[in-house]
Amino acid sequence: MTNARLRYGRASLALSFLVQGVTFALLVTRIPAIQDRYGISDGLLPVFLAAVPVLAGVASVATEKVVARVRPAVLLRWAQPVVMLALLGVGAGDEVWQAAVALGVFGLAVGALDASMNMMGVSLQRAYGRSIMLGFHAAYSLGGIAGASLAWSGAHWDLPLLVSYLPAVVLLLPAALLGSRWYTTGGEDGAPAVEGAGAVLPAAGEGTGRAGESGTAGEAGKGPGGPPVPFGLLMPLCLVMAFAYIGDSTVSNWSAKYLQDVLGGSEQLATVPYNVYMVTTLLGRAVGDLGVRRLGAVAVVRGGSVLAAAGFGVVAVAPGPWWGMLGFTLLGLGLCVIVPQTFAAAGRLFPGASDVAVARLNVFNYVGFLVGSPLVGALGDVWSYRGAMLVPMVLVLATLVYARSFGAEPARYGGGHERARTADVG
Repeated sequence: MTNARLRYGRASLALSFLVQGVTFALLVTRIPAIQDRYGISDGLLPVFLAAVPVLAGVASVATEKVVARVRPAVLLRWAQPVVMLALLGVGAGDEVWQAAVALGVFGLAVGALDASMNMMGVSLQRAYGRSIMLGFHAAYSLGGIAGASLAWSGAHWDLPLLVSYLPAVVLLLPAALLGSRWYTTGGEDGAPAVEGAGAVLPAAGEGTGRAGESGTAGEAGKGPGGPPVPFGLLMPLCLVMAFAYIGDSTVSNWSAKYLQDVLGGSEQLATVPYNVYMVTTLLGRAVGDLGVRRLGAVAVVRGGSVLAAAGFGVVAVAPGPWWGMLGFTLLGLGLCVIVPQTFAAAGRLFPGASDVAVARLNVFNYVGFLVGSPLVGALGDVWSYRGAMLVPMVLVLATLVYARSFGAEPARYGGGHERARTADVG
């Protein structure tokens, strides 16, 4: 596989991550407007919100079976437009049942989308022979910032949901479909990617799978001809994924309330922590791959865990809103590296069945999202919100116990950890 083909594949996948960041932010940041449009009661709203990650988890499990028959690139190519059209459906309906159907389709499609995107990211990282996974998630963070900004504009100008969503979908849907023409992974037709200047040979012991997709057709579970994915071996990474998303959902759902009600910040200032968190997440992911290449994945994950735990600690003891802002800044810089490296570690632990491992691991993304917000809310009500912040702090610190799962020797890229028989392809 030529350098140019890999670079085009990397750019097209980064575009998909960015588009998904925009789409998801447009949905979650306009939840109050969705509730108002459909007249959804406060009691019913949590059911709607919980249904999306539950259905996404179901779809992620199903994706494991689907990619035994079709390549992740094919699944991603068609799941992304469905997600965007479902977003339009959320903005276009009038009846509660229409919102339920649109959100249900969104949840199912987003589960397949998240799983297939990360499958391809893991496979491309193997083809490159160095850490690039954080860069894809940086594109997602950038899309999230753009989507949140668009949503703010729609709310500021009091635009109907459909009018607010339509320009983004009209612009990004064709771009995503066009970019999907260059989706690629490691090689073609099951052969190692050796043709062309600067080609990449898989490291010793790493299978290529059909189309070089490190776990495509024939790798479901123990799959036809595929190696098994023991749940016990994957479980540490599943826990890390859940812990990271409990921390992330804590920030996204409670940072504004915490800054205003607990730390005494103004209503306007209370909107800032999540934006700061998103920006620092983008910055951390933008430079994170360099850190992995220089220091190794274990050191980066350990450093991110300690930094995120320190952030929760600062938030918990903050005497005022500006100290709280510092805590949320540390949180963004720390948490941002954990999820991409968890996907990458799953690919390295199961080089012949990475698609299966990623699909199963992706479920715990939604587990953490479902657990995090209610957990902090319940603890805040029965104890205190300051005390509630200590729970995600402890969970993030628990990642240190599982840090060795990120550090199989063949997994270290770049610098002193570069694997043999690889070439830099840009």
